Amino acid sequence: MSKDVTSLYRQLPAIDYLLNEASVLPLIEGYGRTQVTKILRNMQQHAREQIKQQQCLPVWQSDWIAALTYQLQRQQNSGLRPVFNLTGTVLHTNLGRALMAEEAIEAVARVMRYPVTLEYTLNEAVRGHRDRILADLLCELTGAEDACIVNNNAAAVLLMLATIAPGRQVIVSRGELVEIGGAFRVPEVMKQAGCQLVEVGTTNRTYLQDYQRAINEETALLMKVHTSNYRILGFTAEVEGQQLAQLGAEYNIATAIDLGSGALIDMTQYGLPAEPMPQHYLAQGVDLVSISGDKLLGGPQAGIIFGKKCWIDAIQQHPLKRALRADKMTLAALEATLRIYQQGEKVTTSLPTFNFLTRQQAEIRQLAQRLIEPIKHHYGGKFAVKDEACFSQIGSGSLPNERLASWAITFTPKNNNNNLLVSLSRQWRQLATPVIGRISAGRLWLDLRCLNDEAKLLQVLLKQ
Repeated sequence: MSKDVTSLYRQLPAIDYLLNEASVLPLIEGYGRTQVTKILRNMQQHAREQIKQQQCLPVWQSDWIAALTYQLQRQQNSGLRPVFNLTGTVLHTNLGRALMAEEAIEAVARVMRYPVTLEYTLNEAVRGHRDRILADLLCELTGAEDACIVNNNAAAVLLMLATIAPGRQVIVSRGELVEIGGAFRVPEVMKQAGCQLVEVGTTNRTYLQDYQRAINEETALLMKVHTSNYRILGFTAEVEGQQLAQLGAEYNIATAIDLGSGALIDMTQYGLPAEPMPQHYLAQGVDLVSISGDKLLGGPQAGIIFGKKCWIDAIQQHPLKRALRADKMTLAALEATLRIYQQGEKVTTSLPTFNFLTRQQAEIRQLAQRLIEPIKHHYGGKFAVKDEACFSQIGSGSLPNERLASWAITFTPKNNNNNLLVSLSRQWRQLATPVIGRISAGRLWLDLRCLNDEAKLLQVLLKQ
């Protein structure tokens, strides 16, 4: 080993020496001695490797304390970071779907802080069922005989299938064998539930007689899946829920509909696209209907099954129910959300999802015009910054084809270099509060439909 390299090694401070430095003591108090020691050892090892390979000290060698502080802070950053969702997708699956109402946030904090009557009845002082209070509320809102709550809608579908048709046949239209997010496919769910899938009809046209011809002694369920994440147009035909319910009643076979997106109210009253509601199918005689909690319902991630009491009782007794049940925080947030539906006039003001969905283009345009000048002043050197009309979408997996008139601030490179857009987008993703937009048609778009804190957005963007 050369004399110069040896001298470099000698410049590395001892761990014990650093741990006793006055400036390190607050870090030990804040992050714990174990964690501080671990990071210091990693830093020291990195420095030794750089000396060995490059015969020099790392750049941070001159200020170990600053480097240590940076490493500790970076390691403590949450993996679930708040972002500005300016993608134009209100129910963005990758960004957490529905935002919670303040009432739901308060309810979750309360059940986290105190013991609660999750499975305890105050009148009899005995064990109760965690779904009961919410089931009664769901029945009041929809007219269902009973209801059941699990951790998401995929779990709801799995549980319905595993309860009704284990080892038996389930008839579904070919046009409804959808894939939802993450390559999660209806046929694969059926396989996991131990069911035998029977496909009927064609991709674009399925008739009632297709179901009828497929019925045999092994048929346990007639199922319909609402294709909320895509649409077939043109020469099409599908079996309505009422037709399916009547056929099931005629042959004494259960019927189920996976609605997925899960609207509990008539969306057309707010000028939004029509979306089927569980109460509509229940009134038609369908035995079971499942929906998601974190899409058009505007609540937490949950799967809700409505239906005939005999089937809900069977589902509650299935061994999978315990594995798929919702926790107290989900139940608290869902109950608070459903309470808002009891007061119909509060839906658009209290539920962020409906507040965003019903936001008028004129209001969003005014927001853009308030923001445009300071943003243009800051970014106008490299980009043509404009406010432009655009279209938002309701969800990435729910009603992705339905578009809502909106307004955006756009960034177009003055030198037509699209790499600048990619670089700017990446730069914004590294901000303290990341800003997530979308790149389309040679521009970076910030759709303002879901912006609820314009002052903070300006503060974040103008620091760059």
